[in-house]
Amino acid sequence: MARKNLLAGLNDIENEESSSSAAPYAVRGASKSMIRSVSELAKQADAYLEGEHVVELDPGVVDGSFISDRMGDDQEQYQELREAIRERGQDTPILARPHPEAEGRYMVVFGHRRVQVAKELGRKVRAVVKAIDDKMHVIAQGQENSARANLTFIEKAMFASRLEDMGYDRDVICSALASNAAAVSKMISVIKRIPAPVISRVGAAPAIGRERWVELSLLAGRKPEAADAVMATPEFDDLESNDRFERLFSALNEKGKPVRKTTAKPVPRTWSSDDNSVSAAFTRSGKAATIALGATDGPRFAEWISSNLGDLYEAFRMSEKKETGD
Repeated sequence: MARKNLLAGLNDIENEESSSSAAPYAVRGASKSMIRSVSELAKQADAYLEGEHVVELDPGVVDGSFISDRMGDDQEQYQELREAIRERGQDTPILARPHPEAEGRYMVVFGHRRVQVAKELGRKVRAVVKAIDDKMHVIAQGQENSARANLTFIEKAMFASRLEDMGYDRDVICSALASNAAAVSKMISVIKRIPAPVISRVGAAPAIGRERWVELSLLAGRKPEAADAVMATPEFDDLESNDRFERLFSALNEKGKPVRKTTAKPVPRTWSSDDNSVSAAFTRSGKAATIALGATDGPRFAEWISSNLGDLYEAFRMSEKKETGD
C-alpha cells in the first residue's frame, strides 16, 4: 500500500467551538465546511488501519499510551461497548506499536477501551501493529479522538498542554487536535492559568465550552485562595462535573454578576453498522431532534433517507398504531 500523507490538510481544519466533536455528516443543520473538515479528519484516522494486516494480541502484553487524553471514561458508553463486543465481537481493530522500551510488548496508539474490554472478557484483542515514532503516535491518537470521541474542551486543552510540555511544536499539536494555532494557544493559556488540582477536581465538564473556561481561568488566576475554599466544602465532590464548574465560577465571579445558565448539551446516543460503514449519533433537545450520519457510507445513507422520508414516516405511524392498539 502506498504511503499516505497523513498530515495533509490538517492545519487548515476549522476550529471547533463546541465542547464535543461534531458528527462527520449531518442530515440537516450542520455547516458544509464542518462536514468537510471532520469527514477529512475521520479519513485521516481511518488511513492508519486501511489495508493493514490485522493480528490478535494478548491484551496482557498491550500497555497504555504514553500520553493521556481523557479525564475519565464515560461508564455508560463503556458498558455499551463491552456488551457490543461480547455479543458480536470486536468490529474495529485497535492501533498499536511495538513498545519502544520493552521487547515483546506493545503500546496502544488508540483503542484503549477495546483493550480493557478484551481483558475483562478474556479474549484476544484485534490490532493493527505499526512501527511508528512518538510524533506519529501523538498525531494518530489525537486525530482518532478528534474524529470519533467526544472530548471536552478541557480534555483537549490538557492534551495540548501535555504535548507542549513534552517538547512537541505547535504544528504537531494543531495536527493532532484538528485545531488552528489561535485555538491551541487559548487551550494552553487556560491550562497555565488554572492550577492543575482545580482542573482535576472540576473534571471534564462536558457542557462547558471554550469561552467559559477562559473566563474561569482569568478569575482563578486572581483568586486562588477563593478557589481552594470552594473546593474544600463537603458537598463539592458530590456535584456533577458541570455543576462543580458552575459552583466554582459563581464563587470567583468578583463582580457578583449572575452566572450565565449553562444549558447542558445532550450526550448523543450512538450507533454503527456491523461493518462500520455507517455511524449515527442521535441528539434530542426539547422539541428538536437531530440525526447525524458519518463514516464511509454516511453521506449516501443520508441522501437515501431524505429521498424516502414519506415511506419512513408512514412506517413510523403504522408502528405507533400497533403499539397503541389503534
